[in-house]
Amino acid sequence: MTEQGTTTPRADLAEEPVNPRRWRILGVCLAMSFLTMLDVSIVNVALPTIQTSLHASSLGLQLLVAGYTLTFGLTLVASGRLGDAGYRRQLLLGGLVLFVAASLAAALAPNELFLVIARLIQGAAAGVVNPQGMGLVQQVFRRDERGRAFGFNGAVIGLSNTIGPVLGGVIIFLTGTVSGWRWVFGVSVPIALIILAFAWRLVPAQEKQDRRHVSLDGGGLLVITLTTLALMFPFVTTTGVGDNPNRWWSLAVAGLGIVVLYFVERRVKSRGGSVIVDMSVLNERSFRNGTALGVAYFAGLNSVALIVTLFLQEGLKFPALQAGLVTAPFAVGSAFVAVRAGKLVMRYGRPLVVGGLIVACVGIGAASLIAYLYAHGTHLPGGVGIYIAAAMLVAGCGSGSVLSPNLTLTMQNVPVPKAGVSSSMMQVGQRLGSAIGISIALSVYYSVVASGGTAAEAAHRTLTITLGFFGVALLVALFDSLQRRRLGIALPTKSGRH
Repeated sequence: MTEQGTTTPRADLAEEPVNPRRWRILGVCLAMSFLTMLDVSIVNVALPTIQTSLHASSLGLQLLVAGYTLTFGLTLVASGRLGDAGYRRQLLLGGLVLFVAASLAAALAPNELFLVIARLIQGAAAGVVNPQGMGLVQQVFRRDERGRAFGFNGAVIGLSNTIGPVLGGVIIFLTGTVSGWRWVFGVSVPIALIILAFAWRLVPAQEKQDRRHVSLDGGGLLVITLTTLALMFPFVTTTGVGDNPNRWWSLAVAGLGIVVLYFVERRVKSRGGSVIVDMSVLNERSFRNGTALGVAYFAGLNSVALIVTLFLQEGLKFPALQAGLVTAPFAVGSAFVAVRAGKLVMRYGRPLVVGGLIVACVGIGAASLIAYLYAHGTHLPGGVGIYIAAAMLVAGCGSGSVLSPNLTLTMQNVPVPKAGVSSSMMQVGQRLGSAIGISIALSVYYSVVASGGTAAEAAHRTLTITLGFFGVALLVALFDSLQRRRLGIALPTKSGRH
């Protein structure tokens, strides 16, 4: 039974068109997800060398991390809407070309400002490319196959988020601490070019809708862009040292922007226009709850590896490669579990996500406790690194049961024609959550250090805050699980909407 109380016979699945090249197309989608998400975390281990090489400020370093996710989110909705309108292939190819150019510019940056601008453009290009992958999955796979496809995607996202510091550490180890950070950005260039070649061959063109549906809602796009900027401004510019308290008034502007956006989109839709944000998908409980869960979860996810890496490098004086290797168990655990979770979600549904979040909370809580013990002089036999690695493995295994199952459950009842814009809306929430979480984490970390605290004390306090984000995600998952049980919402294999 769906949320509207109707049933969809399993025989209907056989009527859905099958693309014989869908698994090869999925390979392209996974490679794109890997690359765009890799660039969120690969910079983590390079921050100390960038600071030394370019004399970068703490605000500049924060923009290199949070700014990427910010511009990533800004372009998601518009590109997702255009992808649904029939321009998915063009956006995918064009976005990859822009990503290559921005990555090359970042690698050759002569100063901090140039690097930040290149990084912001790189994030915008990632936002153009990323929703096309999820739209393609909805387009070329049958509903009963999407759970498996999303499972692979969840594994890739988990792997890329946490393998980034390892790869970055290897690159800096091989190329040196002086210019190694340039190769951290430059490594994306050949990878993107290879993906571009395969995408050119495999990604199918769509039949364009008529021009009335293709036209973008310019007013809605402007409002959502300004609202997102207003929402993110106080977080991205918070360094923890000498910040202007008036920056928080920007949140009031963001709140007003949300109200304006609602009425603008309502007016456009009443006139038969094509809205940039399709509010109707929020009527789907699965989409609404899953998106809210994703915001809280990603607020904590990308902060974990970043703070642990800073603690290891600045507090324990680990070289970049060693710091990356300590966080690697998160990637291993997440990737291993995510592939299996993509199948298990068909059997267990939302409780699988609840269990994963509980395990992830245990791992992050353990990492926070280890930092606390080290800060207070407690001797840990074998060294801190091995205990942090074990905690990261536990957190990664839990994370693997969250990413792909939540994606499958969130997109469960979204119609294929709205797949791109729905995926974009969901990912905007994830990118906003990520940018807010990273900004809060960095500002708290650096403020503790600036006030005379140790890196271990800063890591403990920041990881505790990160644990709070995961706790919020857990509460949302529990709420959704209870709601699904009460309403009798079926699992993805038994229901779905065309």
